[in-house]
Amino acid sequence: MSVGTALPHESAALHVSGEALFVDDRRALEGELHLAVGGSPVAHGRLRAVDLSAVRAAPGVRAVLTAEDIPGRNDCGPIVEDDPILAAEALRFVGQPVFAVVADSQRLARQAARLAKFDIVELPAILDARSAHERGEFVLPPQVIRRGDTESVLRNAARRYSGRLWVGGQEHFYLEGQITVAAPGEDGQMEVWCSTQHPSEMQRLIAAALGRDAGQIRVETRRMGGGFGGKESQSAQFACLAAIAADALGCPVKCRLDRDDDMRLTGKRHAVEYDYEVGCDSDGRIQALQLRMLFDAGHSADLSGPVATRALCHVDNAYFLPAVDLKAHSCRTHKVSNTAFRGFGGPQGAFAIEYILDDIARDRGVDALDLRKAHFYSDGAQTTPYGQPVEAPLIGRIVEELEQSSDYRARRAAIDAFNRDSPVLRRGLALTPVKFGISFNVVHFNQAGALVQIYLDGSVRVNHGGTEMGQGLHTKIGQLVADELGIGLERLRVTATDTGKIPNTSATAASTGSDLNGMAALRAAHTLRRRLADFVAAREGIDAALLEFADGRVCGGGFDAPFEQVVRQAYGHRVQLWSDGFYATPDLHWDRERLQGHPFYYFAWGAAVSEVAIDTLTGEYRILRADLLHDAGRSLNPAIDIGQIEGGFVQGAGWLTREELHWNERGELLTHAPSTYKIPAVSDTPADFRVRLFDADNHRPTVMRSKAVGEPPLLLGFSVFFALRDAIASVGGGRVSPPLDAPATPEAVLRAVEACRGGTG
Repeated sequence: MSVGTALPHESAALHVSGEALFVDDRRALEGELHLAVGGSPVAHGRLRAVDLSAVRAAPGVRAVLTAEDIPGRNDCGPIVEDDPILAAEALRFVGQPVFAVVADSQRLARQAARLAKFDIVELPAILDARSAHERGEFVLPPQVIRRGDTESVLRNAARRYSGRLWVGGQEHFYLEGQITVAAPGEDGQMEVWCSTQHPSEMQRLIAAALGRDAGQIRVETRRMGGGFGGKESQSAQFACLAAIAADALGCPVKCRLDRDDDMRLTGKRHAVEYDYEVGCDSDGRIQALQLRMLFDAGHSADLSGPVATRALCHVDNAYFLPAVDLKAHSCRTHKVSNTAFRGFGGPQGAFAIEYILDDIARDRGVDALDLRKAHFYSDGAQTTPYGQPVEAPLIGRIVEELEQSSDYRARRAAIDAFNRDSPVLRRGLALTPVKFGISFNVVHFNQAGALVQIYLDGSVRVNHGGTEMGQGLHTKIGQLVADELGIGLERLRVTATDTGKIPNTSATAASTGSDLNGMAALRAAHTLRRRLADFVAAREGIDAALLEFADGRVCGGGFDAPFEQVVRQAYGHRVQLWSDGFYATPDLHWDRERLQGHPFYYFAWGAAVSEVAIDTLTGEYRILRADLLHDAGRSLNPAIDIGQIEGGFVQGAGWLTREELHWNERGELLTHAPSTYKIPAVSDTPADFRVRLFDADNHRPTVMRSKAVGEPPLLLGFSVFFALRDAIASVGGGRVSPPLDAPATPEAVLRAVEACRGGTG
């Protein structure tokens, strides 16, 4: 059995050796040209004209395309048709593509794109969500979840708290940027190789842009150099441009953004501004919560609607909240349209309640962990604010185990003693929980297909609708199929995701990759195993149930033969040696208007303890130690899952501490390269990093009783932010709440230290 074994990533050796082929590594096709975009120089304006004569005359330029050259629909919006592939009149963010240049090289195309002369009527720009809200500028109607009479409970609460906070966006910073190669085929067909999490959506949007049937477009994705949500919808614009150019010129075209252009032209995690009011009993337990979230959606809807929905569904995090009034506004700003990012709104929703509980605990003079534990969901009939029963809540058991294994209480006492005697360096400690819903909020996205083929020599190929972005999805699915057929992983290959093999796939997102595609592949493999077993049983006169498939052999009931021998014999008797598999997640329902129902198949749980040290003279800090305990169900591959947990934690901590996006007053992104945008480095990871998987099967019948592990661990990074707040608060005697928004950069930490020192937290 390889399932449950800590095996390396199926492409690990290829990654290390540099032999793994990404889209840009493909051998150039004959006549292949390169595409770059020319964009708006203003954040908001009306385009009267653009002079492209110098662009067309530039060295190496073969063509310049504008909106008029798009044969089909000029739109790449994933849900709402409000995002033009090329802007024709309205300009809505700095850099918004207005034309495309096709040239002999990428360098020549980029150089030529800078030569355009724009005639623009510049208009006032809105650059933050609160200003957009005040002016009534939204990309979508507001969304609301309510439970109970919040107003009445607030009026009668023993204590009330209110405030504002803000959390910034986050750049995906995948290693491989946006890239597509499109090549025209015969009779109007188009072959596309794209770094995307959603090949089927690329197929649909390219077909619409070309005015063709989807069946004429084939999109292939072997692997991505990272995605994190940034290649779910945002790859569409560049895939469409490459296909439009290839169709117009009749030759292959590659569109590859360099890092600066990628950061300027693609959306981020949504920044959010919060206004809240809570009513508590005398012990500090929340009785009612009013929360308004203002999402910086950017200029178009993109995926802001479902992101806001998931944020609303995660405001409760791991806590039962009796009465809530939750509102989310997707505010239109003149920036690039923000999009999916690991967690898909869940981190933004859960961050608010953690901040509020942190403040209440400090005001009440109690350990924040004790207040958090008092709010945990417990076994019983408790439901979320959107009406889903919370089945098998593990958070109490996880936190109890982590509290003991991390020696939380003794370390808390030691840190308090250290801070009393240390005038400059201060330490902080925080334990935060995670509850994360697993499934797409849109019910019909929760489906997947797979194809398993057995060849005469006993080797196997697997194709499924999920995409590999480094998270190990192909590895896990390979393990599942190999075990089901009883063969070694060396006899099996998981092939590139291909819309010509598995149609109508959902995005590899929402942490559903293994749940959906793994189950589909397992069903296909099970069908083949059953066919082979029935064939042997009928031929040998034995009971098929006695046959076992293991170690490359089929044996039982006195029969014993190599797997490949059984395959050859089955072929000779015309037994079908390929099968498809399909899976649709059961027990899901969701009312999109009322935001009520059962949108998640199950919840993944986890908790983290982080200890930090800050320098109160500079604001600099380090993560000294982190203890993580996460619920992955019965892990399919502990090595890959632990790697995902480590990476998610660091990425979440980076969002809340290091990673700061900054636009100037003209709407120009200033942090558009590694020199100005700081992702966590090795030195930013905990010096003492302890990660364990919680020992419990999924109570739901998922594939091998496993649980998703892609997105939930990102929320474990909250513990770093609140450990920083804990350290800062010690400057004010532990009873002053630091005025610290996210990201908590060293400058922000220093400002909060000064505020606490002055008693103005």
